[in-house]
Formats: sequence, C-alpha cells, structure tokens
Amino acid sequence: MAKKIVNIKKGDQVKVIAGADKGVEGKVIDVLTEQDRVIVEGVNRIKRHTKSAQAGGEGTGGIITREAPIHISNVMLVVDADGDKTTSRIGFRRDEVTKNRPDGSSYAAHRSVRVSTKTGKEI
Repeated sequence: MAKKIVNIKKGDQVKVIAGADKGVEGKVIDVLTEQDRVIVEGVNRIKRHTKSAQAGGEGTGGIITREAPIHISNVMLVVDADGDKTTSRIGFRRDEVTKNRPDGSSYAAHRSVRVSTKTGKEI
C-alpha cells in the first residue's frame, strides 16, 4: 500500500472548518495518518467514565475529558499573513540546496518545503 501524504503536521496551528466545533482554533497534538484524522487541542472533547484501579497504579476513577480525533478534511492550516492570521491551503516547493560530503566536496540537491498557497511563504 502506498504511503499517504498528509499536509498537516504535529504542532501546526489549525482552524476547524466543519462540524460541531466549527471556527475553533487549536494546536495539533497528534496526526493519525492511517485513519486520515488529527487530534486538535481543545476540539471534539469527549468524556470517559473510568473505574478506580484496585491493584495499585491509577488510584482514582471518575469522568475524564479528553480530545477525540477529527477528520483531516475538517481542519485548515492557520498562517500569519502580514500580522493577520488567516487560513490557507498547503503547497510544496522544491528548493535547490548545496550539501557537503564527508570528504569535503559539495553537490547540489533538492529540498521539499511546505508553502502557504495564499501568501507563498514557507511554513
């Protein structure tokens, strides 16, 4: 099976564009590439009722609130456009760089960078 390309990375600032939490901004905590889902801080919060553990370890039980994954198509990257935060799609650009070998010689190579399609700046 081919590797999925995911444009959203861990640590990115995103905005929810669909669903119950539409309009909420948060930081990406985790990316689940196999399920095409992301976990965003403060978005899609669920409650879990847990029992207290009897055999040592987690001594307390109760209601635990945490974030659940949402589909990656429901979030958009937030970029800084001249001091104004806005959402943007993500594109890729290949920059030519010079790399050095251990023997001291150098060679030209390409490096892929993420760019905002709205501003054209590197993310």
